[in-house]
Amino acid sequence: MDDLPLADLVAFTAVARERSFRVAARKRAVSASSLSEAIRRLEERLGVRLLNRTTRSVTPTEAGERLMERLTPAMSEIAVALDDINSFRDRVGGTLRLNVPTVAAMVVMPDIVNRFLKNYPGISVEIVAEDSFIDVLAAGFDAGIRYDERLEKDMIAVPIGPRQQSYVTAAAPAYLAANGTPRHPRDILEHRCIGHRFLSRSNAPWDFEKDGETIVISPSMVIATNSIDIERSAAVAGLGIIRTFREFLAPQLATGELVPILEEWETAFSGPFLYYASRRHMPGPLRAFVDFLNIEQRRTREK
Repeated sequence: MDDLPLADLVAFTAVARERSFRVAARKRAVSASSLSEAIRRLEERLGVRLLNRTTRSVTPTEAGERLMERLTPAMSEIAVALDDINSFRDRVGGTLRLNVPTVAAMVVMPDIVNRFLKNYPGISVEIVAEDSFIDVLAAGFDAGIRYDERLEKDMIAVPIGPRQQSYVTAAAPAYLAANGTPRHPRDILEHRCIGHRFLSRSNAPWDFEKDGETIVISPSMVIATNSIDIERSAAVAGLGIIRTFREFLAPQLATGELVPILEEWETAFSGPFLYYASRRHMPGPLRAFVDFLNIEQRRTREK
């Protein structure tokens, strides 16, 4: 087994991670048939099936899962070793892979990534936006973005984006005219609400704070979804009360399509952080991104 081709192992990890020959091929800029042939060779050499394939899905077998678990950190180390070579070149290159919450993808990342890529034209960026809290390193990402209460132990955190954010509770004027305006968070329990549902199928509770008093409620939802577009549309249509990041509703609040309520119960919270594992040899693209963020924060403080 000493002469197993690294390219075939890389092909396997790509397909197993994406659970799709087509997606893996597109990301690696190769043909799906070449990936299929690479995995056929690997399975033949190992004498064990690594992937279950149907017309609708590709899933790792038990043997494939075990191989994937062992290969992922090894592939990361290989990537780090290759990225270290960037220090011998005038321009940093490679791919930066980030896992971020939906709100960060919509509010924080566009402007930052655009400016970063203009400064580092040799780097490409892959961003996966999702609201499930995965182990980003085990999933093959270089770093993740989380809010402070979600930061994992033994990780380094770097501020990214606005240092303060807030929620807003709002409803359409027509809804409030027909159903009344809540004067206290508990009044919301008598109203129809529009909620955010995580991929784990749990609804996010609504918590309010005023003068040191915290109230947490779990209102009944007329709509629960992980799509902010659907949530916002339902609120504008007058179907119920919505509570989400203020940035998501800023245009509708500005036009009066939605009206804020219970504003005296809203408090600001700290903004997001980029977090990554503490290690001596950082991948070149991640090192460049962290340096870029530190410079950005320093310029912000100096203004």
